[in-house]
Amino acid sequence: MPPVPTNRTRRPLVLAALMLAMFVSAIEATIVATALPSIVEKLGGLALYSWVFSGFLLMQAMSIPIYGKLADLFGRKRVFIIGSVIFLVGSSLCALAWSMMALVVFRLVQGLGAGSIQSLATTMTGDLYSREERGRVQAYVSSVWGISAIVGPFAGALIVQHASWSWIFWINLPFGIASIAMVVLFFHEEVQLTKASIDYAGAALMLTGLLAVMLAFTQSGRWGVAATLSLLALFAVSLWLFIGQERRAPDPVMHLDLWKTPVIAVANLATLAAGIAMIGVISFMPIFIQNVQGGSSLVAGAALCAMSVGWPLASVITGRVLTRVGLRLLCRVGGCTVLAGGVVIAAFIEHGPTAAAAGSFIMGAGLGILNAVFIVSIQSSVAWSQRGGAIASNMLMRILGNTLGAAVFGGVLNLALQHPLESTAASSAGLASGLHIVFWAVVVFAAVSAAACWFVPDFKLLDSKPSAK
Repeated sequence: MPPVPTNRTRRPLVLAALMLAMFVSAIEATIVATALPSIVEKLGGLALYSWVFSGFLLMQAMSIPIYGKLADLFGRKRVFIIGSVIFLVGSSLCALAWSMMALVVFRLVQGLGAGSIQSLATTMTGDLYSREERGRVQAYVSSVWGISAIVGPFAGALIVQHASWSWIFWINLPFGIASIAMVVLFFHEEVQLTKASIDYAGAALMLTGLLAVMLAFTQSGRWGVAATLSLLALFAVSLWLFIGQERRAPDPVMHLDLWKTPVIAVANLATLAAGIAMIGVISFMPIFIQNVQGGSSLVAGAALCAMSVGWPLASVITGRVLTRVGLRLLCRVGGCTVLAGGVVIAAFIEHGPTAAAAGSFIMGAGLGILNAVFIVSIQSSVAWSQRGGAIASNMLMRILGNTLGAAVFGGVLNLALQHPLESTAASSAGLASGLHIVFWAVVVFAAVSAAACWFVPDFKLLDSKPSAK
């Protein structure tokens, strides 16, 4: 019997707790971005700058499918709580970091816990609400990403200006504890425990492959061609072994059979490409506005926050019209909107922050549409017992896209400049040229996402009414 919420569950309070947990987890990327220059000034270790982001995303990406599987086996509640506790422990350790290397290590712990929050919050929401309610509720959950991206940069700037940088991590504790307490008190489920093996080999192969491909892109300028090719070869071997392991494992980390479902396969491919495009804008638009155009950090933040405004607005609208308009049309509209936003940024960003903000808003709207459509369609295309794994696979693709995108675009820029990224500030013209290449590379991945959206099949959502009220 799959884990099922009982009638004692207080849905509004549980939804509030899940949204709070998602907010605390999602804000970590943006709040760290504005505070990291101050952290580097205090701790040193500029060479490890990118790993504060990529290390967190790596562990999050690796752990999401594992948490999804554990939640299907042992229940959502206990897995969510365990992951949330790990996240808060990691946050506390980050606040106590004494060096950049220590911070990177502790960010790995934090990312390991964040994987539970991101996958389980969405899955639990799908468990609590019926098909008719799911589109509207998931739109609210999706808007958390946009709100966190707006609040994060300004919160990070205010904290480092008026307090110690460590408070960007300490601030997670009261919100995280409140979320855990609300889930403990108000979320109740019936779980029949089953004996199952955990696919540790698959998890290890996934971590090895992701680490290898990230190092290949981020360190290619320092380690040379031979090391880069060796890392890419290790990635290819790990991927081949991972696929074989997942086919043999009785309880695999990632059910490859899920990818045979057309909706899931197309949604995951589109999400991966869109995640790569999104991180390219988030990572490099502020650099262009500040270092090339001479704008302030607030101007750069405002232009980037336009994406965060478009995302929740489009998500809410999508949730309201989903059952009337249909999955296929909305998915195509979302994919084309992401592509249009990328083209506006690449073609017109040199005209100033206003053009950058317009492109950012358009891309954010497209991402909001896709996120709402894909989550609802995936939840409704599989049985209850597979929902955790199915949602986790889509979450994995988004975070994997972010992780790979940061490495890929960093490598593209370094290749265009022919020297490491941190030394590019000396040449504004060279930096502008390299960033233009990055933005057109963003367009390429946005086009891949839009093309995938064109193949989304139209189908009737499965009606599965929850038992919780």
